[in-house]
Order: sequence, then structure tokens, then C-alpha cells
Amino acid sequence: MIIMINGAFGSGKTSAAHMLQPLIPNSMIYDPEEIGYMIRKIILEENRLEEERTDDFQDIELWRILTVKTASEVKQKYNKHIIVPMTIYKSENYDYIYNGFRSFDNDIFHFCLIASEDTIHKRLATRGDTYGGWTYQQTQKCINAFEDNKFQEHILTDQIETEEIVEIILNKISTKNIDS
Repeated sequence: MIIMINGAFGSGKTSAAHMLQPLIPNSMIYDPEEIGYMIRKIILEENRLEEERTDDFQDIELWRILTVKTASEVKQKYNKHIIVPMTIYKSENYDYIYNGFRSFDNDIFHFCLIASEDTIHKRLATRGDTYGGWTYQQTQKCINAFEDNKFQEHILTDQIETEEIVEIILNKISTKNIDS
């Protein structure tokens, strides 16, 4: 089983994933952001294709390729359910990763945590992000992108705590999936 927890930066993905993981036997967190950090260090800007020379490692095509290939290898080697907290708002990346995951595990769930810009900015401030910094600058792009039904299932998080997000996710996943 693969559980994708998507949403804007500051929407609560990582908190939800870390609270969810101990509740799902034989599961682990798989964070594609770590692959992005590695790619950014290995493929220096001067070596990137022109369209990859941005401030977002998700624009480096190799990131999405390695995200899927690494997840496949992790599933094969360790036979764990993987919980994937990651902001993936660019349609091309989402399609590639979602379909790539589905190619090796049909038991896939996608949840997108939705919140207002005000709520997201408050959460970013609470976790210590620099006001006006990169994560703040991404908020409106993410909010707009996640309005697309492609990013279902939406969970509105403005008025709920992490425990409630996890409860919603658990309720959507059948007992069969959790026990296997």
C-alpha cells in the first residue's frame, strides 16, 4: 500500500504522516524531498538543462524519475507500506509519480490537505519558516493547483487538528489494507 499525503507547504503533511506511520503496521515514511536535496547537490545548476535551472528541485526531471524508482526498490527490498508526505502541485510531476507508484502497487491512496492562505501562513510562521521566504511564495500556486479534482481526495484542514486528519485517512483506508 502507498499513502500519498499531498498539500501546500505548511498544510500538515509531515505531521500527519509521522502520526499515521505507527498506526499502520509494517509501514515507513518515504520522503521524496530527500531525493530532491540529493539531486540538487549532485547536479549542479551549471550542469542542468535550461528548464531545470529554477529554485525548485521538482523541476529537475531526474527527481521524479528517481522518486518512483527509489520507491519501487524500497517496496521490493523491504516489503513495507510507504507513506509519502510531499507537496506535488505540478500536474506533470503528480501524474508521473502517481502512475509510477501505481505501476508497482495498485493499492494506492492520495490525500491532499487543503487550507486557506491565512491558515498556511500561520502554520509556516509557527514552524519557524522565514516570513516571505520560499515556502510562503509557493502558497498561492499550491492552493490554485490543488483546486483541480485530479488532486482528490481533499481534506479541509483549517479547523481540524493533526489527529483528526489521521483519523480521516485511517477511515478511508480499509481494514484489509492496514492488516496486510
